[in-house]
Amino acid sequence: MSQYHKITNESEREPLRIKVCGMNLNTSAVAGLNPDYLGFIFWEQSKRYFDGNGAELPHRIKKVGVFVSAYIEEIIEKVNAHQLVTVQLHGNETPEFCRILKSELKGVSIIKVFTIKEAFDFKELQPFESVCDYYLFDTKGKLPGGNGYKFNWKVLKDYPSKKPFFLSGGIGLEDLESVKEFMTRPESRYCHAVDVNSRFEIAPGLKDIVKLKEFIKSLR
Repeated sequence: MSQYHKITNESEREPLRIKVCGMNLNTSAVAGLNPDYLGFIFWEQSKRYFDGNGAELPHRIKKVGVFVSAYIEEIIEKVNAHQLVTVQLHGNETPEFCRILKSELKGVSIIKVFTIKEAFDFKELQPFESVCDYYLFDTKGKLPGGNGYKFNWKVLKDYPSKKPFFLSGGIGLEDLESVKEFMTRPESRYCHAVDVNSRFEIAPGLKDIVKLKEFIKSLR
């Protein structure tokens, strides 16, 4: 993406991906916007809980299952039932849990979520380096995701890893220029994707197609 050429050679930076999470009520319409990832929440306490009744997606869109402190057997069952290609762990999963899950789910990518407010101890990442494929940084709030507000992205200046990460937490259409500006900074070098959810909703699980279309088109 040429606008991000400021901090690194084009060959070193991959295109910024877009993940729309909390899918439920108008999945086909969102899929028509061609995001890279669509996230389905399998945590029953969520207002965006996905009960399994969804549209078929084009193969180019990666289906992500979002889990909060679920049992390994439950995750495996959902992966098989919904042809998930990525699992997002949003709870208190340990490195050993991730290691076992990774060995059971051959070919399925694992995203481990870490929540941030004003500070973060990046030493927490080290035990997960070999047992997950991506990190996701979200805002620390009352709920595990979908809280609707951002953390201080400047914290990521201290990011010590080369593992690609997702940037999440209250990102809305009004943050478009902030995202673009972030992507010119050195700390964004390993930013694989932006993850959007509640700020693009008409109601929980019902996405605002007009706003999403503008956001996706502008970032591409």
